[in-house]
Amino acid sequence: MRTDFAGEMGGYRVLGHVWGGWWRGPGVSSARKVAGFGTEARRQLQPRGSSKRSGSLGNQSFPGLLQPENLSREELVDVLKASVVDQKGKPGELTLFSVLPELSQSLGLGEQELQVVRASGKEASGLVLLSSCPQTASRLQKFFACSRRAQRPTATYWAVTDGIPATSEGKIQAALKLEYVDGLGSVVPVKSPSRKDILEGVKRTLSHFRVVATGPGCALVQLQPVTVFPSQLQVHMVLQLCPVLGDHRYSARVGTVLGQRFLLPAESTKPQKQVLDEALLRRLHLTPAQAAQMPLHLHLHCLHLPGTRPRDAPIELLAPLPSYFSRTLQCLGLCQQ
Repeated sequence: MRTDFAGEMGGYRVLGHVWGGWWRGPGVSSARKVAGFGTEARRQLQPRGSSKRSGSLGNQSFPGLLQPENLSREELVDVLKASVVDQKGKPGELTLFSVLPELSQSLGLGEQELQVVRASGKEASGLVLLSSCPQTASRLQKFFACSRRAQRPTATYWAVTDGIPATSEGKIQAALKLEYVDGLGSVVPVKSPSRKDILEGVKRTLSHFRVVATGPGCALVQLQPVTVFPSQLQVHMVLQLCPVLGDHRYSARVGTVLGQRFLLPAESTKPQKQVLDEALLRRLHLTPAQAAQMPLHLHLHCLHLPGTRPRDAPIELLAPLPSYFSRTLQCLGLCQQ
């Protein structure tokens, strides 16, 4: 996890690279551009137990992931404390997972509770915006809501996809609903939703996309969601027949017959580990077992925020890529064109 701070606005802080409810490893290469990605990070981080090697996989479940279960609570606090690049504004409690008391004490913060204003999503990596000031949090939430009403994206994600979109750029529109089966939530598209459907939780969603780079059977795609819905970007890419690498929930909805891809019925397709073809596995230098542990390659790279004062220029926050994401780009030759 990295923490990056840009601008002083009532004590907000920004965290990066939170994945799946656990921090999984720092973004390396913070001082250089990887596949055309710039970064605002102020220093590099290489914590204990991590490795700069990306070629030989050995017994790793997936290269570039730090396993928190191999760390003591004290070691995890040390790693998180070392991840703080800058800390300004009013002091507040840095709320983060199960090590809240230790981390807060280690950072010398006060008793104020931080509020999550914007996050990359449960399985995605990238920026997490926190605020210890209720007024600042309210202002930012109003800014994001106003931007959504104006259909003005404020977040930019990067995704590596299994497959290449049919067009180089465009928008994806779909009505989505969240269904629960055996206690597990799953997002499914709804064709021609009625007013009753909308009242019952179906939401019309919209995302913009642009293909940044392509390789044999894969692509680096920029995604800008206009609406907010659980798993929106993953489902949108599935509807393009190009699931995100590491999508072990929705990628099974894309079937293939004689090299042609098609959508399977979402309601009757159960989640399963993503299956990649042999050519892609060879380029990634992964075994099928390692690919089954692949993290979701969806990264909240950039957030646009309002300036501190009305006449100030907007603030742009950038998160460096996680090491596993950078490694994948290098293996697949996905450099910005």
